[in-house]
Amino acid sequence: MQAGKLPLELLSQLLSKVDVSDPRVVLGPTPGEDAALIDFGDRYLVAKTDPITFATDLIGWYVVQVNANDIAVMGATPRWLMATLLLPEGTSEDRASAMFDQVREACDDLGISLIGGHTEVTYDLPRPIAVGAMLGEVAKDRVVLTSGARPGDAIVVTKGIAIEGTAILARESEDELLRSGVDERLVRTAKEYLFSPGISVVKDATVAHGAVEVHSMHDPTEGGLATALLEVATAADAGLVVDEARIPVTDECRSICRALGLDPLGLIASGALLATLLPKDAPKLIAALADEGIPAYEIGSITPPEDGLKLRSAQGVRELPTFERDELARYLSA
Repeated sequence: MQAGKLPLELLSQLLSKVDVSDPRVVLGPTPGEDAALIDFGDRYLVAKTDPITFATDLIGWYVVQVNANDIAVMGATPRWLMATLLLPEGTSEDRASAMFDQVREACDDLGISLIGGHTEVTYDLPRPIAVGAMLGEVAKDRVVLTSGARPGDAIVVTKGIAIEGTAILARESEDELLRSGVDERLVRTAKEYLFSPGISVVKDATVAHGAVEVHSMHDPTEGGLATALLEVATAADAGLVVDEARIPVTDECRSICRALGLDPLGLIASGALLATLLPKDAPKLIAALADEGIPAYEIGSITPPEDGLKLRSAQGVRELPTFERDELARYLSA
């Protein structure tokens, strides 16, 4: 297999073998769902783990954001983090200290308590790897599942795509981008995508959850927007149709992908929140997000499962593209 997520079909086969015997586990490992739910009396404990394997710059900061995102899209509040930092031989003490400070500062920014973890220098490791295990909590009547998407729902996406992938490419491949003719100012802007518009969707999810009744929320990560849409449809046993012209691909993302021969729809896309809800509520949601400085766009709708996954453009309607691995992983392994 190649670098990146396991194919959804294989992952589904593997997870189907998992037998969760503890009755307190309300939601165990399920394709398309962002975190697990454990019954803790008057609320659910929400549990998530996610690694950072692509990026090396600001890796400690990344690991907090991506784990917090997956807690937030369940309608929950991120509370506690345990972090594992694996460092290559030869890593300086200053580098180790900087990574630790990134984790600590990112936790402070989001009100998350760093409660433990593990750090070591690891044999034969080519680059740092960070793994987060995050816990949050949510009232039982406020939990949101990816599987909650319903035929007829509007699909809304915030900010734009692909924020994370664009930032990583600008930071990790700046020289190649400049040689390819990408404007230096554009690359500089893309490098700051980590912070503006930012790869966190905690605020997006909190605002959405408070403004309207969202049926589902999901965090597009590896495999980009296209894979996130596939995950929503799979979890909800539904189809969908998306208007290509309404997908907010940022100028920086479009330029960088064009220079490197990548498809923005398959590029890791943390920073955008996917939400589905009744069409009549979509304008209210978009307005509530705008009031908080978060742009949002209605890009399509959920359809019956027999309709499949479709992408509509000026040339007609075709199958939504699928990506065996993230475009960033394809580029980095080329």
